[in-house]
Formats: sequence, structure tokens, C-alpha cells
Amino acid sequence: MKLVHLPAMRRRTLETLSHTGLSVAHLLRHRTDAAIVFNAANAPWLPLVRAAKIPVATHVDGLEWQRAKWGPLGSRYYRACESLAVRWSDALIADAEGIAQYYTEEFNAPTSLITYGAPLLDAGPTDRLAELGLEAGSYHLVVARFEPENHVDVIVDGFARSSAELPLVVVGSAPYSDDYTRRVHSLADSRVRFLGGVWDQEQLDQLYANSAVYWHGHSVGGTNPSLLRALGAGTAVNAYDVGFNREVLRSAGEFFRTAADIPALVHSAESAPKALGSRAAQSRVEAGRYDWDIVAGDYERLCLELRNRDHGPSRLSRRKSAASAASRSS
Repeated sequence: MKLVHLPAMRRRTLETLSHTGLSVAHLLRHRTDAAIVFNAANAPWLPLVRAAKIPVATHVDGLEWQRAKWGPLGSRYYRACESLAVRWSDALIADAEGIAQYYTEEFNAPTSLITYGAPLLDAGPTDRLAELGLEAGSYHLVVARFEPENHVDVIVDGFARSSAELPLVVVGSAPYSDDYTRRVHSLADSRVRFLGGVWDQEQLDQLYANSAVYWHGHSVGGTNPSLLRALGAGTAVNAYDVGFNREVLRSAGEFFRTAADIPALVHSAESAPKALGSRAAQSRVEAGRYDWDIVAGDYERLCLELRNRDHGPSRLSRRKSAASAASRSS
């Protein structure tokens, strides 16, 4: 594997597009047998790749148009890019069954379902927890970007309403969302500790592996790597009730929708350690379904298929069905 590191414009609306633009320019000068573009938002660059007769697959990522941070214009842009990705890609990659189903229903387009791996973490050493004044099994944990769709505010609000005896440790920040960050902080009480971004992977792994409960509020991103990391750490998980999270957690998870749902889950976690231990063990079982070797093999097979495919018009469905369009219109 050869990695090529390229810069990007550090602005929310331009960071992804600018980096991918430079990546495509590099690709055109250093041709490959196949290309994979990550995130449907990069669809405007696909014609250049196709013009160079490089077979290309697009990893469509999550339902980005549902994120509040983009506003009405950004939402329309993402919806348009989904359609362009279908039109200009030789294949689509979905990381969750729910995403695959969405592209089938909206565009009558097939996808290759390729998820991520769940790194298996042992509780092991706790020395990096001590630096934070924490003890194994003595805290709740949230790891997330501060964005409305990740429901950090809901978790903090619900936790503050609870009778929790253990603290809630919140890892994450939002470089482009000061208002939301202020809202999250305003909902907290003295039991909530904000660590900001933690970029030390060893310390972050210890936080996952030694937490009593991991709280996961993500709702629009498909299969989430942070959730898989919690599973691989053998941690009990309480997650926002959405199809993507149920798909990953199955029987290992408990779920919430509103802040009012959270106090009961907190009480259950802290008052029934044996049941919590059973859920943690089940997390490890579910993590076994997410194996990086299998993921790597799936990507290799897809790239070989792209390389051997006759390069011509996209084989994906180019348009939504008339009946589907009419139904949405009505």
C-alpha cells in the first residue's frame, strides 16, 4: 500500500471537495486499474475519472442530506450528489443494509455491502485512565463529533436528569459548530466531564475498553466505526433508536429516542451490574460479525471486478423509477 497525503481547504463546505479534487488530479497523473471515491458528495469529480477510462466505485457513506449542519442548500446538494453518484459510478458501496435498501428504493440501484472491522480491545492496562482521574468501570462514555444528528445534547440532557452516581465522560468537539457546543455544555451538570478531542489512540482505547456503558447517539451515518470500537471493546452499549444501530447491535443494545428515555437506562446500568456484564459479553459476540480481513477481501474482489469490467456507460440505474418519483411527488 502506498499512501499519498494531500492538503485540503479547512472550511466545512470545501474540505471534502477540495481534498478529493486534488486526489483526482493526482489519480489522472498516476493511473490505476480502478478507483474508489468515498462519500457521494464527491460525485462532481466522477466524470473526470470516467473520462480517463478508470473504472470507479463510490462509497456513498451515510444519508448526509439529513444533517442539520448543511442547511437547505447543502441538503439539496447532497441529494443531487446521490443521484449523480448513481449515474456516474460503475459500482456503489454501502456500509449498512439500511443504506443499501435506501439506494434500491430511491434509485433502483444495486450496491455492494461492505462494512468495517471492529477492532478487538482488551481492558488491559488502565494507566492512561489514571491520568484523567478515572477508574475502570466507573464512568459512562460518549465519543462523538458535536453535531445535532449525533444527539450528544440528548444524552447529556437525559444523564443530567438521572440519579447517576458515576460520571459521564464526553469525548469530542465540533470545529464548525460553536452554538451546538454551547448548548451541550449548558445542559450538563457537575457529573459530566468534557475532555474535548482525544487524539491519543492508546488513551482512547482504554476509555472505550474500561467504560461501564458506551452511549451512542449517531443516527444518519450507516455503520459507525465508533460503535464498532465499543463492541470490540466488549462494552455494553445504549444507542439512539435507529435502524443502522439496531442492525449492528442486535440483542446487545438498549435504545433511546429522547432525553426522557435515558434516566431509566442509567438506573438499569448502575443497579444491575450482572446484567450489564452479560450485555458487554454479547457486544463481543456481535463484534465478531465485523472482521477487517473479510472487509479487505471484499474490497479486493470489487477492485478486481472493476478492473476486468468493460468500461462504458455506468451499469447502475440512471434514473429513479417513474412510479417512485410520482409517489414521492404526491
